[in-house]
This record gives sequence, structure tokens and C-alpha cells, in this order.
Amino acid sequence: MKILVTGAKGFIGKNLIVELKNQRYTDIYEYDIDTEPSLLNIYTKDCDFVFHLAGVNRPQNQEQYMEGNVGFTSRLLESLEKNQNTCPVMYSSSIQAAIDNPYGQSKKAGEDLLFEYSKKTGAKVLVYRFPNVFGKWCKPNYNSAVATFCYNISHGLPITVNDRSTMMTLVYIDDLVEELINALKGNETREGYFCVVPVTYKITLGEIVDLLQSFKKCRETLNVPDMENEFEKKLYSTFLSYLPKNQFSYPIKMNVDSRGSFTEIIRTKDRGQFSVNIIKPGITKGNHWHHTKTEKFLVVSGKGIIRFRRIDSDEIIEYYVSGEKLEVVDIPIGYTHNITNIGEIDMVTFMWANEPFNPDRPDTYYLEV
Repeated sequence: MKILVTGAKGFIGKNLIVELKNQRYTDIYEYDIDTEPSLLNIYTKDCDFVFHLAGVNRPQNQEQYMEGNVGFTSRLLESLEKNQNTCPVMYSSSIQAAIDNPYGQSKKAGEDLLFEYSKKTGAKVLVYRFPNVFGKWCKPNYNSAVATFCYNISHGLPITVNDRSTMMTLVYIDDLVEELINALKGNETREGYFCVVPVTYKITLGEIVDLLQSFKKCRETLNVPDMENEFEKKLYSTFLSYLPKNQFSYPIKMNVDSRGSFTEIIRTKDRGQFSVNIIKPGITKGNHWHHTKTEKFLVVSGKGIIRFRRIDSDEIIEYYVSGEKLEVVDIPIGYTHNITNIGEIDMVTFMWANEPFNPDRPDTYYLEV
């Protein structure tokens, strides 16, 4: 299948093209503002599907709205008609097409051209009125509040919020691309005359800003966002894509003593705490038990032994562990336990606890195994 993508270098175009290639579509005609105009005739001769994403949303003057959003659309459709190519055409419009402003008027005029073209030629047209789109590779300080806020907050720059109560309708770029590829396969989602991305989110501007600022603080608190909240998960992924190139990594506090070190990595509200424990050769750590707190130990380097004793018993249970054979060991409640490095190098253990450590309620009681 030969696919023509106009606006190929834009935000949606770049994301769409990389996913088309991921899905083994190889014959892709990429057309953008700097493409040799004569190629349009060549591409429209034998393409099997058109993703018409090209458009203007930040012109130097208002007349450019019509030229960019209507003029080029007209030339594209004329070229298809001239080549007697009635392949499906997808058109990227905007929810602002329903609003009486220069940009909205130009997108509405583009829609009308598509519908008239379909009536005239019988070609299938798929007109999408996209809301605000967010995700990786969206240009900041241009026409996307989310992109601008992600960039500025991640770079420690100030932001301006005029009205925190402003309600926004957002669509995530991956959801949009998934819908476009479904449309390519003939499985578009329709509502009346228009096609839609079935997954959208409504959220206030203030809520978006609060989330982004909490993401910025995650490196200090070690907390991670609520990954069961689909919008929050997608916004966090988007935020990370705007990190400065020299700030992908960040230091965390290592609690070091003569026995080795203990370092918290991640804290979650409902999925517990993740840590790394480094123990020097011959050293034993632990000798305590818990009422409710449960743990999982995974030795990833070195050799050790984990010992258990139920607090009302004399029986000692032993588990030998090694980085050469990865095994997770559950730490049941009511059992005092310890872990000893029996190797010749530092032993590294990945640890999970079902709740973040709370110094006011540690649920940890010293007792020798």
C-alpha cells in the first residue's frame, strides 16, 4: 500500500510516520512545506490512501490561514481528481471549525472542500475535528499549552496561567495515531459526518499545571504518578520527553554505613516502595519482623543466605540466594528474618515493601533470628 502523508514533518505527521514504519508500511510519500511541488502530482497518481495533515495554525497574517488550510487542500484534491485517483482521503480539521474565528473558518472551508469532493468523485473522505493534541515532539511555545508547560516546567522556566478553571479537551498522540491507522484499515470511528478519536480527556488548565509540577518534584520525593489513571500516565510520559538532554539522570540519597548501603528508589501511594540494599562480605542485616508490612527480596549480584524464624518458634528456615540464579523470596509477616552476604564481593539486593516506610509507624520490631 502506498500512503501519502502531507504535513509529514509536523507533530502528528512525525508520530504517524514512525508508527506506520513500525507496522511495516514501507511505501510512504512524505510531503511537507519544503517538498518540491511537482512531486504532489507524482504522489497523487498512485497513492492508495492520503493522510492530509498539512495546515497552518500560527501564520504571520490572517490571510495565510486560507492559503494554508484551503488553498493547499484544493490543490491536493485537484491533483487526485486530475489523476483519476479516488483513494480515501483523511483530513485533519479542528474543533475550532465550529467557532467563528479566522482559523476555524479556514478549517471549516477545508472540510467543505472534502465533502464536496466526495460527492463529486465518490471518494471516501474521513474528516477528523481534533481537540488539543499532546504528546512527544509537540513544539513548545507555539500553539500547545501542554507542550509549553511541559517544556518550561521541566527546564525550570516560569509559566503563565491566565485562568486555572479553563476546561480543556485533550487527545493523546498515540491514541490519535492508533485511530488513524485503524482508519487506514477501514475501521475508523465515526460520529455522524465526522470521524473521531474515541479516547479523549477533559481536564482544567489548573489541574494540568498541578500534575506537571508534581512530576517535577518526583525526583525529590521519589513518588511516581498514578499509573492507573490513563491521562496522568500519558501526561507523565509526555513530560519526560521534554527533559533537558543533560538532565535525564538524577542523584538519590544513599544511606551508607560500615555494612554497606540502603537506597530508596521509588515510592508509590498504593504499590509500595522499591529499594536497593548493598551488603559487604560477611555482614548480616535485618533481624526484625513485621505485623503487616510484607517484603520481597531479589539478590541480583553476589551470594547470600536469608534466614527466617517464626517469632513463637525455634525452627530456623534458610534460603540460599545468588545473582547467578535469580529468585524472589517473599518475607511473610510474623517471621523475624535477616540476610547475610556469604560471598567475597558486595551483594546487591533489590527489595520491595508493600508500603513506603513511615517513621511514625515503622511496623518493624528487633528480634534475633
